[in-house]
Amino acid sequence: MKTRLITFIALSVALFGFAQNNSGKNTITTNGGVPVGDNQNSKTVGEYGPVLLEDIHLIEKLAAFDRERTPERVVHPRGAGASGYFEATKDMSDYTRAVLFAEAGKKTDLAVRFSTVIHGKGSPETARDPRGFAVKFYTEQGNYDIVGNNLPVFFIRDAIKFPDMVHSLKPSPVTNKQDPNRFFDFFSHQPESTHLITRLYTDLGTPKGYQYMNGSSVHGYKWINKAGKVTYVKYSWVSKQGEKNLTAEEATIQQGKDWQHATVSLRKDIADKNYPQWDLYVQLIKPEDMHSFNFWPLDATKDWPADKIEKIKIGTMTLNQNPVNYFEQVESIAFSPAALIPGVEPSEDKLLQGRLFSYFDTQRHRLGPNFQQLEINKPLKNPNNYNSDGWLSAGNKRFENPDVNYQPSSRSSLVEDPQYKQVETTLTNVTITQKEISKTNDFAQVGDFYRSLSKQQQDNLIKNLKGDLGQVTDKKIQMKMITYFYKADKEYGMRVAKSLGFSAKDFMNH
Repeated sequence: MKTRLITFIALSVALFGFAQNNSGKNTITTNGGVPVGDNQNSKTVGEYGPVLLEDIHLIEKLAAFDRERTPERVVHPRGAGASGYFEATKDMSDYTRAVLFAEAGKKTDLAVRFSTVIHGKGSPETARDPRGFAVKFYTEQGNYDIVGNNLPVFFIRDAIKFPDMVHSLKPSPVTNKQDPNRFFDFFSHQPESTHLITRLYTDLGTPKGYQYMNGSSVHGYKWINKAGKVTYVKYSWVSKQGEKNLTAEEATIQQGKDWQHATVSLRKDIADKNYPQWDLYVQLIKPEDMHSFNFWPLDATKDWPADKIEKIKIGTMTLNQNPVNYFEQVESIAFSPAALIPGVEPSEDKLLQGRLFSYFDTQRHRLGPNFQQLEINKPLKNPNNYNSDGWLSAGNKRFENPDVNYQPSSRSSLVEDPQYKQVETTLTNVTITQKEISKTNDFAQVGDFYRSLSKQQQDNLIKNLKGDLGQVTDKKIQMKMITYFYKADKEYGMRVAKSLGFSAKDFMNH
């Protein structure tokens, strides 16, 4: 009887356990909180027999492991993150009702993710690639994301080209290798890409570290003030650490030492309390002035020149916290240019319009329909709506009447707030069309940028272009790209042509 009682007590302890074992240390448990007696050996039939399916701990452990990775982002798969705050230094309430810009001195918590755009999750951070620069502000009126890059322009101006562009830049479906023959084939049909390609093939394409690069919203947005007045706005982040890059030779050396240098460098600076900072600048255009430039301001392949559109400093971002859990705070963070708050609206930018759908849709695919319930994506205030259930729903609401999960209702107090209703927009002479914008001006800004480079920077650009464009086997594609560079700046085009072994006679024959 005594033996049976001891056995019963032992089983009870094994099954229901205590929070601590005899050593005073915390006991490992299953996901359901059940204490684990042996985390080193599976249950078997005898010492040498097969493993039993009834080993629930083994099954749960393997099942969790099998599902540790969410689907990789199609673009921006490799990234590093941090948290901090934004402090406004200028009252912009005359232009926008967005709460984080409403008064000087206001602080807003935020999280940031820096990334490479094209290369895969395990790729080296020394690879030539645009860098993502995404910031999530946790405001009292919801989460606001500024999702941009380190370069102020993009490859294309229309979202319908985006899948094809990415396909051309990704590894070949045949060889599984990234191939300049493929992406220059695509870009040779896209003169608008000349601007970004030129910037990318300077040393800006290989930043020394994430804290040493500037950022841009790339797109223009609409700011709306309390009176409903619209102003177009574009954001720029300027690194207070200075903009520092690696030459192609330095990148190669760095890759041999540590190709995760950007993540390591950012994390070390924050750990050492050398908190990275960026000043935030905006450029503003009145709606009536939008057509007064020799380019269309809502063309994502165009920069807003500072000598024509003043840059106004409105605040500073400080990153002072490293992630404690990379998966939960960096891999699971979900950005979208559609994450807007009162006072900010999307512009008519055709690339932006496609991203408004694509980014949220990507997060639903990667993280599930309830990705905004994850801790890193939660707004400061709990959402009040009747969206419910679905995959991994953990946000079951407890309203005053749990039986009501719809609106309008006489049994619920959830109502709309008319002050946040969409500002009325009047459109006249509307035509549904499907054509390229008439004011493309694909080369003027490229030439301006090339001429702004130092002699050494120009030399590096030519050398870097030769490295990839020189691998293209189709001479017609090479010549097409050269004509784009020539249209931007004669010297630029001629230097690329010479580096690839072309003569004037070659172009005369074509």
